[in-house]
Amino acid sequence: MLRHIRYGMLSVILTALLIPAYVGPVQAREVDMRKLPLGDGKISHGPKAGWIWACRVDPRAGGAHRVGPWIDEKAGTYDMTEKIAVRGAVMWPHKFNVTVKGDRRVFSTNDLPAHPTGRFPIACNDPAYKIDRNPNSIRSHNIKFDLPAHPKLAARPSCAPGTVGILLTGVALFNALDAPGRDAVAHETQDSCRGHPQESGVYHYHSLTNCISDKPGPDGNSRLVGYALDGFGIYGRYENGKPLSTADLDACHGRTSVIEWDGKKVEMYHYVATPDFPYTVGCMRGSYDRSVIRKINGPPPRRRGPPGGGPPPFGGPPPR
Repeated sequence: MLRHIRYGMLSVILTALLIPAYVGPVQAREVDMRKLPLGDGKISHGPKAGWIWACRVDPRAGGAHRVGPWIDEKAGTYDMTEKIAVRGAVMWPHKFNVTVKGDRRVFSTNDLPAHPTGRFPIACNDPAYKIDRNPNSIRSHNIKFDLPAHPKLAARPSCAPGTVGILLTGVALFNALDAPGRDAVAHETQDSCRGHPQESGVYHYHSLTNCISDKPGPDGNSRLVGYALDGFGIYGRYENGKPLSTADLDACHGRTSVIEWDGKKVEMYHYVATPDFPYTVGCMRGSYDRSVIRKINGPPPRRRGPPGGGPPPFGGPPPR
């Protein structure tokens, strides 16, 4: 049974000391999209490369009710090229703005993307319904928040909350897990842009949407694709023309290298979006304001508590 994650562990402190200097060599291996590693069970109690240090999960929460045929549980892999997507091509009135005011980066969004989405709730005649009967609808939300414009590394990493950032589509980015703690990208049926709504109608991703390009620019580097809650940038996977994977990144799924930041070339820490688990943020490398999570998610959905009453595990489940 999963137990509440605690700070102060020796492994956490040692890893934190190593992370700031992580600029390791790039292995330059293209990830096989037909045999992506399944992230089920890769929930750690501290920073661990290739795993996620999740603040909370709820093994009794909802999600896909059947394992998709693209998942090979015995081999511990899944085939993204065979995964079905929720049908539909719905367009929305997109609103998104980012400005820098002093030492804060200010965001305003309605959480509706500029790209088309699938039709939610998932229709009963949609093949995706056989795997995941997501009953939620996409809704517009008036979301305003700010993050540090000049983020700094914290003394030590911290766990990744359910919401870990926002992408440049103006859409919320959730961590790699579904509410019960499984690999959300593998199990949950999402639309063709890899998004879907949770109980409050917040449309979100669990990985980089394929409706944002992460292809390298003339300098061989991918551009900024979003921001984590601690203010650090999230970038595509190419560096000097070579593709990065989880094997090239630190315990929080980031690295320190030269990036374009606010129009300047600087060497700084950043997260990297990869096709393999945990996809974007494995733990938080900087400090963040927890109130921003509530602004993005809205009020928590009402769910029945465990038998006999009391709070659900980890103090409540993350959004779907």
